[in-house]
Amino acid sequence: MPSFDVDAAAYGLRPSISEQIQLLTDLLAHAVEEQVGTDTYALAERIAGLCVRAGETGEPAHIADVAALLKEVPLAQMLGLLRAYTAFFRLVNQSERQEISRINRERSLSATREQPRKESIADAIAGFKRNGRSLQDVLGLIEQLDVQPTLTAHPTEARRRSVLFKQQELARQLTKLQRADITDYERQAALDEVYQQIALLLVTDEVRSERMTVLDEIEHALYFASTTIWETVPRIYDDIEAALKLYYADELKAAGGAVDVPAFLRYRSWVGGDRDGNPRVTADVTRSAMARYRENALILFGQELRMLRRELSVSKNQSDVPEPLFESIADDLDAVPLDAITRRRYQDEPYRLKLTIMMRRLTRMLSGEATAAELAYDSAAFVRDLELIRDTLRTGSTGRVAGSRKLKMITRQAKAFGFYMTAVDFRQHSRVHEAAVAELLRVGGVEADYANLSEAGRLRVLERELQNPRPLLPLGHTLSEQTAELLETFDVIREAIQRELPSVGSYIVSMTHDLSDLLEVLLIAKEKGLWTLGPEGVTSPLDVVPLFETIEDLERADEFMDELFQHEVYSRHLAARGRFQELMLGYSDSNKDGGYWTANWALHKAQGALGAVCRKHDVAFRLFHGRGGTTGRGGGRANQAILALPPACQNGKIRFTEQGEVISYRYAMPVIARRHLEQIVNALLRATDDPAPDIGADEEIHALMDRMSQRSMAAYRALIDDEQFWPWYTAVTPVRHIGNLRIASRPVSRKAGSDLTFDSLRAIPWVFSWTQTRYNVPGWYGAGEALDEALGTIAMSQLQTLYRDWPFFQAVVNNAKREMARARLGMSNRYAQFSEIE
Repeated sequence: MPSFDVDAAAYGLRPSISEQIQLLTDLLAHAVEEQVGTDTYALAERIAGLCVRAGETGEPAHIADVAALLKEVPLAQMLGLLRAYTAFFRLVNQSERQEISRINRERSLSATREQPRKESIADAIAGFKRNGRSLQDVLGLIEQLDVQPTLTAHPTEARRRSVLFKQQELARQLTKLQRADITDYERQAALDEVYQQIALLLVTDEVRSERMTVLDEIEHALYFASTTIWETVPRIYDDIEAALKLYYADELKAAGGAVDVPAFLRYRSWVGGDRDGNPRVTADVTRSAMARYRENALILFGQELRMLRRELSVSKNQSDVPEPLFESIADDLDAVPLDAITRRRYQDEPYRLKLTIMMRRLTRMLSGEATAAELAYDSAAFVRDLELIRDTLRTGSTGRVAGSRKLKMITRQAKAFGFYMTAVDFRQHSRVHEAAVAELLRVGGVEADYANLSEAGRLRVLERELQNPRPLLPLGHTLSEQTAELLETFDVIREAIQRELPSVGSYIVSMTHDLSDLLEVLLIAKEKGLWTLGPEGVTSPLDVVPLFETIEDLERADEFMDELFQHEVYSRHLAARGRFQELMLGYSDSNKDGGYWTANWALHKAQGALGAVCRKHDVAFRLFHGRGGTTGRGGGRANQAILALPPACQNGKIRFTEQGEVISYRYAMPVIARRHLEQIVNALLRATDDPAPDIGADEEIHALMDRMSQRSMAAYRALIDDEQFWPWYTAVTPVRHIGNLRIASRPVSRKAGSDLTFDSLRAIPWVFSWTQTRYNVPGWYGAGEALDEALGTIAMSQLQTLYRDWPFFQAVVNNAKREMARARLGMSNRYAQFSEIE
């Protein structure tokens, strides 16, 4: 398709990516002619040419030419065009990922000890060495790290697994084509396979025939967790170990030569556990989700053990094997059924015998044959077995065998993924807890009208009941469907904790406004045996997390936590959790509530204030950033966001959501996933060691930012509060159609029924609809008013100094600039014609 050609010089692209796009579009042209037809191919070329001209000139007439031509295209041919162009953009995106991979490899090859690759782990550790940090200093920083990316399911990712598998194969073949030593035969075979995958993409449905279920979303998350993420996590630890050996070789040698990097990188998932506004996430679905995560982990570990067994052919006839390994095997054989043939096969190879027993345990758990005693073998016991193998190899006479990379990798995977793959978070809206507690108190004869009590009244009731050991629910009483479902969810949590404690993450309360919103969760947990207050204090395995989402809640988040930490009952709960508190910040809803500039400033202030109040009360804490993929939902480069955080919250601990299309982009290829994670670790290490000063803490700058925020929010609210806005928005954007797309399980509105309002609309489809119409309003609207307010107070040179010296300010401005550049108001104007409102 010549009209699809990308001119490298005109678009500022490197020849390497331009050549690859040219190759792929040539193959696509042949596939389109073959699969869709010559006439449709010719029409695709013509439309592409008109679109290029319209894009280059921005002339409304040229845009109108495209629209007029498309208007005459029959529906059947239009579907063929959509297939062709969808495949084209898939291939362009694949070329971009390939180019990123190539550049990363190129920079890795050119990196030296003196000049490591920028923003790599080696770069951070080299900086520590230059700055005089000792090995113990650096190890202390690494000990502080706690990184927990969290996979979520959101209706911004439409790709099916069928498409993902084809893209994965395309990536594999394109990587082969980049090899300098590829033979003619290998090149032709790779090209044939690329063409095959392109042709298959053209005849594969883009969306499912039925709405995506929660279990489909679980499989989607597992696709990335069990491929790229599974492979990449141990690589990050390898990078740290290699950097320490490179820059601290002498110190390591003096300390014994080996260093065990702590397991600081673990993934979590909301998929199957996040029920806020999604009635399809039931207790049964969550139970099935956790079973599927567990099954996937057991299968993967079984495969890894099989490969490790193939490697560790250590014979007791050729090497001294320490006695603890034989003792462990003897104990295992008393508990694990192993046939005589297998025992004889490995009688001289104790490591293989030990690994076979471990594999047998996993197989019996997978098949459902395991006894209760065998089910007690959890991932912690699995890690202990792997470490026993490691330690006996080290103390035996096996030499370099003790440094088995495969053993090290599986041990790191065991610590990161356990027998649960990703810890599942549970999230529910505060009003659901309120309704459940009101019902429990009513049927328990404690309080007839809890919902209408003041906050002080609610707290008195909750405090009293949390200290009362008896249950509220009378035996045999039937509850409302919503309350019964919520209580069963806590049954699922209890079952999962009993099976594998780390498989349950946090319990997150959406729209946390009052202290009672958290105490209500504790009362429900108490009802299900997950929270008790006895003479020795509170016992609870559950972390309860407030989620601050609105501008108002962000503004008073520190006051909220200050009061909560001093609350008598909650302070006992905090003691039971090791005086640790996780705090979640909502980026999407705060943007929808207050606009781009105000949301960013409110979040920045809240982060600093929350860090300060936690330190004031001597509470260990971790901020959980509910960031989306787009700028309007907190998107952007995660490492730059980390460096821009206020110093008070720089403690090496962080959680952040990986949402929708971001998962596909960041985890499509191991090299891109590794770059993403190493940049995060680099930023966390640097920021924890030496946080950048918070210029916004200066009294005058803080006051200026407040005025800028108020001006920006006023402009934004004037837009969305206008009585004509909502009819215009629903007419111009596809928001009412998004709910009918078969791409996600979650409804677009938090309220049941068809009455879609601004307040009920979820933030994700809100942003998605603006993106589809190319306005990109959530990523920039109001920024101009904010900057105009600043220029009315300070000189341009002072504003430029803020931009140069303050990472937060720079990131906010840069992200807005990027979104404005991506906006296509000529195209937006075409959408605006759908509305009768002038």
